[in-house]
Amino acid sequence: MKAYELRNLETGEQSAPARQRIVAACDLLEWPATALETGIPGLTLFRVTEPTPPFSSIYEPSISLIIRGRKRVYVGDAVLDYDESSFFLTAIDVPTTAQILQASDAEPYYGALLRLDLERLRHIIVQHDLQAAPRPPGEMAMAVGPATAELFDALARLIALLQAPWDIAFLAPHIHEEILYRLLSGEQGEYLRRIALAGTQANRVAKAISWLKQNYMAPLRMEQLADIARMGVSTLHHHFRAMTAMSPLQYQKHLRLHHARELMLGESVDAATAAFRVGYESATQFSREYRRMFGAPPMRHVKAIQQLGDGNARHARLALPPSG
Repeated sequence: MKAYELRNLETGEQSAPARQRIVAACDLLEWPATALETGIPGLTLFRVTEPTPPFSSIYEPSISLIIRGRKRVYVGDAVLDYDESSFFLTAIDVPTTAQILQASDAEPYYGALLRLDLERLRHIIVQHDLQAAPRPPGEMAMAVGPATAELFDALARLIALLQAPWDIAFLAPHIHEEILYRLLSGEQGEYLRRIALAGTQANRVAKAISWLKQNYMAPLRMEQLADIARMGVSTLHHHFRAMTAMSPLQYQKHLRLHHARELMLGESVDAATAAFRVGYESATQFSREYRRMFGAPPMRHVKAIQQLGDGNARHARLALPPSG
């Protein structure tokens, strides 16, 4: 397992004033739960008051930033420890496991997630003919870059609109585009371009991932998935693993287990029913694979989450992003 620590003291110091403004704004908000779906389209804020055990999530296309605190993310065989000096970017849906490392009542962990609008990305790329430094192909679907003072300043202005909701409809789209512009013109710009623009290998893998997400219960036939991606089977397998750190079959397994857990938590169904509803034919196989992923048999794991209390149970059930 590869371990990385993502920390840039200079970047963190430069962004400190903007992050302090965000913390002050977050302290003014009412937090009914760990996650706060704001009135700003695509923006979710997170507040955690104690370190958490690892929790599994399916991450949607988004940029995530830690405003205060530290986090650990497991993606395939990679382990990433990072803080407010870096942003976390994903342009396709990827299952991962994450853990809040630093949080307290006195200094809560604050994070923000802004969902990516790929159509808006394409518009900015075409209209402004943005260029970015080329990056090697075969990258993972998740990328990390420096969380600059300019990026946090834009986020601070976006969050400040929560105190002036009458300005959201006009100003939020402009600030959202500024954030996308900062990403496209930064060192991760080429990564975003390959995902956003049709015809690239990454875009074709994204189509396969989208199909798997919608049809995770169906039997997986690699030939059918390769046709959807308009790639050969071996080519798809190679690029899929490069982007997600897992094979298509492993990816499907992650989706099934995540959804089964949600069924047991949200609808109080038993393990055998959950297994059948997500596509498993064998309850025994389901229990074995569930324990391998979550560290405990299905019902024991669900009861443990429920016993954590409403706040932590909510946190464990969220599709919490890497820096959300």
